[in-house]
Amino acid sequence: MATATRFVFTQPSSPGAEFVIELTDESTISHARRILAGEEKNEVHVHGRIIKRTAPYNPKFSFHIDPSTIRFFAMAIEVCDANMMYVEDHLDEAGGAFLPGSHWCPWDSKLTRELKG
Repeated sequence: MATATRFVFTQPSSPGAEFVIELTDESTISHARRILAGEEKNEVHVHGRIIKRTAPYNPKFSFHIDPSTIRFFAMAIEVCDANMMYVEDHLDEAGGAFLPGSHWCPWDSKLTRELKG
């Protein structure tokens, strides 16, 4: 298993907000670094299954994304798209008709940086 590495993404639909994800798979970490370097231009949006509890590395939100489920995508179905503030405000509904299976794929997610240390 790779050393846990954290990245930040933003969404234009949630101005000023940042969401921290933790990656634990070496190939996914490499993929994220290629996105930040501008080498990966297609599969650049974040997808994963949310867990309804705060993670120490993402304290501004009442949920986080299960690191073992995080992948990057080019296109996804609409039913998993939502902005991070909407997910936070409607977390009690997530996993039902809203974000079925707790899958979250914010279409406008954009990795902005890797957190060091």
